[in-house]
Amino acid sequence: MTVRVTHRHGLLEKEWKERGVAESRGVENTWRVDVSRRSPEIISMPGLHGERQLEEYIESKLGFCISRYKINVVEGEYFFLKCCLPKSQNKNGTVKWYKNSDSLGFVEITSSSSPRIVSHNYGLEFWPLELDDSGSYKFCMGNYTCKWKLNVCRRSNHRCYSEEVVHTQSVEVGEFLSIKCDEIFEYNKSLINSTSLYKDCEISKSGDSFIKNEAEFGDGGYYTCIYSLLYNGKLFNITKTINMKINNEQSISSSFLPGPEIEIIEVELGKDVQLNCSAFVDRIATFYWEYENYSNVHEKISKPTVKMNINYVSRILIIEKINEKNINTTYTCHLANSSIHEKRTFILKKKVMHDISDHVFTRGMIITVFISMAIVCLVILGIIYRVDLVLFYRSLMRRDETLADGKKYDAFVSYLKECQAENEEAHSFAVEILPRVLEKHFGYKLCIFERDVVPGKAIVDEIHSLIENSRRLIIVLSKSYMSNEVRYELESGIHEALVERKIKIILIKCSSVSDFTFLPRSLELLKSHRILKWKTDKPPSYNSRFWKNLLYLMPAKAIKPCKDEDFFPFFS
Repeated sequence: MTVRVTHRHGLLEKEWKERGVAESRGVENTWRVDVSRRSPEIISMPGLHGERQLEEYIESKLGFCISRYKINVVEGEYFFLKCCLPKSQNKNGTVKWYKNSDSLGFVEITSSSSPRIVSHNYGLEFWPLELDDSGSYKFCMGNYTCKWKLNVCRRSNHRCYSEEVVHTQSVEVGEFLSIKCDEIFEYNKSLINSTSLYKDCEISKSGDSFIKNEAEFGDGGYYTCIYSLLYNGKLFNITKTINMKINNEQSISSSFLPGPEIEIIEVELGKDVQLNCSAFVDRIATFYWEYENYSNVHEKISKPTVKMNINYVSRILIIEKINEKNINTTYTCHLANSSIHEKRTFILKKKVMHDISDHVFTRGMIITVFISMAIVCLVILGIIYRVDLVLFYRSLMRRDETLADGKKYDAFVSYLKECQAENEEAHSFAVEILPRVLEKHFGYKLCIFERDVVPGKAIVDEIHSLIENSRRLIIVLSKSYMSNEVRYELESGIHEALVERKIKIILIKCSSVSDFTFLPRSLELLKSHRILKWKTDKPPSYNSRFWKNLLYLMPAKAIKPCKDEDFFPFFS
């Protein structure tokens, strides 16, 4: 009688047949052994020579020792770690176990570390596993060491198994199918108290095994063996789940992992980063990350999508608040099945922050200071020459604010009508100089009482009407200005300016006036109540500051200078 012992994805199966070894499909290692009641005789075994070698190798593969680096287990279950020691290793040395801590490195595990964790016969037992047991473990005996990375998965509340620890097997339609719980148990069978077999989380009617000579598509599904172990008067469970796939003979692997084999990513300390590994995964492939178990690293699995009739899966590795331990560390994504093993490796590099050279920094500071000074100078010049700039803009753009407001006069001139000696200067300015300059030279239209008021009408009503039809109110101040005859003009203008907001007031004082206490306090409420000063002893030219300030306060109007004296309404 011959036995075929097959290892696939860390799970072992024996198929006993009365005839010779049948052809194996999708199997990683196959041995043909002649089994008798005495010691086995080796007929064929690749890479191993001698009876004792075979016994040790098969014993290790049957779970008495664990050689794979990354191990997924489930919380609340019993688990056993044991190093696969070579035959030449002296087994009389002192055994020490260590667990990696992020802050302290590898810390020795002693009997006082936890009553759940027991060191026994070169192994480490967990009664049972807890989520905090995740991490890197190390076995030391003399100079020989073994390392593992243990990932304790949270138990599912909705299924009898956890997806992370499911092993996948495939059988062709019509081939022999055998699932025996006692053959896939990886630990000492003397510990088992009872065994149950479930298919898709429903108890199997066939006991603790399922055997079928010719597999059918309906035989596919999740087969879970639940073992109960008695320890110190308490029962502990171990679950082993196989995802059995029933394939056609023509089925081929369609898994592949796109992207470069090595990808270097520049990162900044303290920032988060996500490493995305996406692959086309067939039904029998395993897809997982391999990395150091730091507290700031965890995985996220996206919902599979279908592309080109194949499942497209993304496993995202999230690294929060990157620190120095994460730099130059490899994070490897694996995709493997019976025919391929592809991987992508990500390496995090610290982003180099280039310092600014001294001459560049100095040059930049000089340019910054120069620009700042230039801006300050421009602001100061803008404030000083504000009037000139506004007049230049009006002249350049040919602006005219008098076209569409429906008013007849550009300004109503208010002055003391009695031409006495003390008021002669103001009277002459209002009646002679203002009309000559503003009307004849700059094209404005003024309303002057002695010239434009029609005799015979009510004076008060006429003055009120003329002020309403004027865009500005020019008040020529004199010592006796606040006499009864002009008080109404001032009060009417202030009402139009403050209440109706239909007119702006311009104050001009002659050189003989120095005290302005006679003016009403309501003038202080105007936005601009500055007073222009007219000097009789030295009459200014048309291009002087006085006339520029007056033009600035007058409405914008297209100006046509006289031929005998040109006027340039900008800097002088």
